[in-house]
This record gives sequence, C-alpha cells and structure tokens, in this order.
Amino acid sequence: MKSKRILAAGLAMVLSVTALAGCGGETASNNTAAGGKDANGGDEKFKVSVMIQDFEGSPNSGEYADEVMNRIEEYTNCDLEIQWVPSDTYEDKMGITLAQGDDMPMIMYVKLNSGVISAAKAGAFWDVADLITDAEKLPNLSKANPNVNKAITVDGKLLGVYTSKPVGRYGWGYRQDWADKLGLEEPKTVEDLYNMCYQFTYGDPDGNGKDDTYGICLCKYMGPFDIMQTWFGCGNGWVEEEGEMIPVHQTEEYMDALRWFRKMYEDGLIYSDFAVRDTNTWIDGMYNGQCGVLVDTIGNARKVWDYFVTNEIPAVTGDGLASMKLMNGLAKDENSEPSSLALAGYGGIFTITKAVKTEEDVMKCLQFLDKMNDDEMVMLINYGLEGIHWEEKDGYLVDLDVDDKAASKAYTGLNQLGSILPNVIETDPPLQKDERRKIFEQLEADAEKIVKFNPAIGYLNNSETFSMNGASLESILQEARTKYIVGQIDEKGLQDAWDNWAAQGGSKMIEEINEQYQADQQKAE
Repeated sequence: MKSKRILAAGLAMVLSVTALAGCGGETASNNTAAGGKDANGGDEKFKVSVMIQDFEGSPNSGEYADEVMNRIEEYTNCDLEIQWVPSDTYEDKMGITLAQGDDMPMIMYVKLNSGVISAAKAGAFWDVADLITDAEKLPNLSKANPNVNKAITVDGKLLGVYTSKPVGRYGWGYRQDWADKLGLEEPKTVEDLYNMCYQFTYGDPDGNGKDDTYGICLCKYMGPFDIMQTWFGCGNGWVEEEGEMIPVHQTEEYMDALRWFRKMYEDGLIYSDFAVRDTNTWIDGMYNGQCGVLVDTIGNARKVWDYFVTNEIPAVTGDGLASMKLMNGLAKDENSEPSSLALAGYGGIFTITKAVKTEEDVMKCLQFLDKMNDDEMVMLINYGLEGIHWEEKDGYLVDLDVDDKAASKAYTGLNQLGSILPNVIETDPPLQKDERRKIFEQLEADAEKIVKFNPAIGYLNNSETFSMNGASLESILQEARTKYIVGQIDEKGLQDAWDNWAAQGGSKMIEEINEQYQADQQKAE
C-alpha cells in the first residue's frame, strides 16, 4: 500500500548523515552516534541484518536500486544486510533459520505460528515490552496498539514489533464488464456468486468462442478459502458457542462451506490444478482474462482494476475499458447479513533475535525499525525517488511508475521493512485519488462493521499444545480440506482426518483454550 504519511510539498531527499538520526541513536545535534565513532571521528554505521519476504522477485534492483538503498542506510546510519526469501517458501525458511540458534539475522520477520511460539518460549527472541514504550527513543513504535501487542505476547513476553494492518482488508471483486455482457446483477448471496461463476465459466464472457475462462481465480494459497468460509457464518478460526470455544471445522457452517467449494470444483468453475499453482503467478489469471472473480484483499482486487485501466484493456462489452466491481463481503442467504474475515490488526512481527547480544543493540534494532516509519523512509520505500518515481504536480503526489514494474523494482520490496506504525494516514501532499481508490478505501473502512474476529487469538499463544503441535495440527486440517474439495476423500474421510486431528492434540488444545477462556469469564463476572 502506498498511502502513508509523508513530508509536506517540496520534500527533498537530502539525507545527510550529519543532519539525520543514526540507527539506534538520536539526532546528530544531540551528538549521539548509533554505532560509535569510526577512525575519522564520524558516526560508525550500526551493522544490522534483516530477513524479510519477497513477493515479486528481484527486489531493490535496477538502475536506481543502489541509490535507494544508500539513502536508507544514510538516514538510519545503518549498514543494512537484507536476506530476501520468496513468500512461498518463507515459513519453511523461517523454521530452518529458527533452528540455527545464534546464526540468525538480528531482525527477523515472522508469521505467528506454533513454531515461532515454541522458539519464543525457548528464548529465541528478546522481550521488548519494557523498551517499546520509550516514546523519546521510539516515537513511532511506542504508539503501537496495546491490544494488538497483547495478541503477540507469549508467556508475558512481547515478541517484537507488529506490522499494522487494517482489520477490514479482506474482500473480493469481479469483472464488471463480464457481468454486464452476460446480464448478471451484483451477487448478494453465495448462491448468486455460484451462478455468476458458472456463467463466467460457461457463458463465454470474453466472446472468443472458446472454453477458456473460469469463475474464481485460485492457487495453492488457501487464504481465499478462509475468507469465503466466513460468508457461511462459520467464524474466523474459532467461535464461541454456548459458553465454549470451538474450532470452526467443528461447526455445520464450515461443512456448508466445504460442500460449496467442492461443488465449485466438481462443476469446473475453478482451475482443476489450483492446489499446486504457484502463488507468485496467482493473480495473472485476472490480468490475462482467464478468471472473473478474485477473493483476497480488496486492495488486490482494485489493483486488477488499475491494471485494466493503465493498460487500456478493452471491456468485453465493446464500451470503454475492462473494470472490476469491488466487494467487502457476502451473505450466506437472503436471511443473513454480509460478513468477511477480520485481520487481527497485524500481519507479521519483526522479532529481535538472540543473535543480538546486548540490550543496547536491541534498542538500536528497534530504532532502525522506528526510523523506517518516519515520513522520509515511508516515502522512499513506498514511492521511490522524487523526480524519478514520483513528483508533485498541482499540489498532488503523482506516481510516475505505476505502469512500469521494471522502474519500480528499485524500491518495491523494501516496503517490507515498514511496520506502518503508528497508523496509516493520508499523505501530504495528498494523493490525487481516482474513483477506484476512493471506492476501495470506503469499502475497507465499511468492512470493519461486518468482519469476523478470532475470539481465541489471545489464548492460542499460551496453549502448550498449540505451541508444540499447532503447525502440524493446522496442516492436518488444511490437507483434509483440500482433499475433500478436489474429491480425493469423502465426508467419512474428512471426519477421519478430524478424528486424527483430535487424537494428535486437537482435543487437548481445545481444553487448554477453554481453560483460559473460562478463567477470563470468571474474572469478568
């Protein structure tokens, strides 16, 4: 996302080391050097290693890549070493890296799962709870939401700095011009969506006379299924029923969703090989006109629309350009209200690993992360260089390389260094927002009213079973869901998998979650 606070008009990226704060230090006017003094008496750069995700390939590359990186290092007074890991393999790499002990990056971006929790309990990360509140040294990070921090606390220890995410990000979108050509109205229920996907698959929406289109664009990333499940009312991960916490796969609504997914698959409305399709090429099915529906973030559906407009893709109706209708939820039936999946307010966590040996250096790492949320750095890692990647025109911020992926490679990917704290707010000078962005932002804001939160999120971190076996337990459920959808197992096979889940620790985890939940209920009485 490129919407974040930035400096006022005329921002000049003159990032002199003598005028700027050092990584982990205060401003030069206070004569505080982050990494001590070099042989010439100047501020010695603090060496910091970071492991982050790569979503697009070839991050920080091209003609201006070195200049962008140099400006980051000058502003933060850090000697920055980045280990890029493809998003598809990140969790595997994360697990391997955590097992290496001291041979870890100093700052490591993690997704909270049982492996990370186990590593935290084993002492792999520094507890930053006492440091993060220092508003003088950490003016951005100290504004973190205490409720979100609670969700990333294990055994009373704060794991790190969360990456802020709007809770209403998830939604979907469909090809409006396909719908117009086929005479389809906006779907209100899952049955309406099924009928739309059927027509998108077999109604020849692109008019080429070939059987070459599909309803929903899917791949091996199972996030869209988690979103669509909420449309059936099954909740987000866990649900409270009759005073107890139960996992959603034990609800009838979950089974309703699986039957619907299976029918979509059986009727050929999604790729037959979706379960092995690479995530990095996932949305290509929307860009190249193979698919008509994308379920993911509302923002990604908007990006497809942006692509159509930027590349002047003609509408299949012959009138104007191809377009997307953006949606933030869907209802199970006429008697239900729309719903969607909520984010927990964070995406991942920047942990400070025990590769950092002193509390002083922990603070320097935190100050590096803090500075990556300063206006100057937010501008750089989201928009690039003034006059090259962006400019100010008529009082607005103009993105010069929105349709040039090669040029934007100089800075794309580096936005993974930002935790977007304290909040995502408007830019100054403002972006000149087109109608697509306005629609997207309003839908994302409105989604907060319909999203389903995970009521057990604060308990999972402190469940011993989840800590030890959560990943394998989740794998059992994911594998069973996929096998059922593609017809490799029937409902008996699905139940057998669930019984195995229970036997492998699922029942124990439910018990541990409910012990904490009941304790909280008693405190509230």
